[in-house]
Amino acid sequence: MLERNIENFIACDSSYGEAEIVLFGAPFDSTTSYRPGTRFGSRAIRHESYGLETYSPYQGKDLCDCRIFDSGDIELSMGSSEIALEQISERTRTILEDGKLPFMVGGEHLVTLGAFREVYKKYPDVQIIHFDAHTDLREEYLGVQLSHACVIRRCHDLIGDGRIHQFGIRSGDRPEFRWADEGHTNLHKFNFNGLKETVQSLGNTPVYFTIDLDVLDPSIFPGTGTPEAGGVSFPELLDAIQTVAQNCRIIACDVNELSPGYDPSGVSTAVACKIVRELLLAIANKS
Repeated sequence: MLERNIENFIACDSSYGEAEIVLFGAPFDSTTSYRPGTRFGSRAIRHESYGLETYSPYQGKDLCDCRIFDSGDIELSMGSSEIALEQISERTRTILEDGKLPFMVGGEHLVTLGAFREVYKKYPDVQIIHFDAHTDLREEYLGVQLSHACVIRRCHDLIGDGRIHQFGIRSGDRPEFRWADEGHTNLHKFNFNGLKETVQSLGNTPVYFTIDLDVLDPSIFPGTGTPEAGGVSFPELLDAIQTVAQNCRIIACDVNELSPGYDPSGVSTAVACKIVRELLLAIANKS
């Protein structure tokens, strides 16, 4: 049984027992390859969520009508990626064993691997839908295999070819794109073209949905460690999120890579808060 956090994401104050979705933060950025600071992302999103209304005019839904519990940030080891990943796995395991949906807020993108390891154990037929600016398919980065630059490759180590669907990708080294093109992943460059066909093909297959917020153009979302020009707009991302949530059987998800210190205006944090709100609403009470 997890205890309620002192400060929760807005309206995510159901009891753990009655909750269908359990939110938790993974404040980790020890493998960030460019600008660190995503360890502060989950806390900023939680705190700044009180600048939002609970009601979404996009979906006509209200967080007050949802059963969501915020279990707070995990206290993670900053000295060992493997220990931090196991700590994330442990929190994910607890939530899954209690029949609830884990919703993780990072942190850098490597945190996805900790949650996904547990999801894969429970749902061995799971597939991944991945929104990102970057391929994250390196075998290693500067000699390190546990890096946010390698996270989707490490997930592939578990599930193999044809089960990872990537969208919005516009950055990576040449071997990563070639490796994807060999059929190891279904990589869609630059935007969400092909998303509707992908989700329709998945049917009732369990889906892990991971969103790296740098899929957004940095003119909208500058507060991230590795900004990449040429990204999607907020309305495009919102539409894509609803497409996935309405048509897929999402069994776990995450939102990552807000680094609030690089946007003193607070706009990036406000955008991240709204993405979390909209994804929560899209997967809660789908009917």
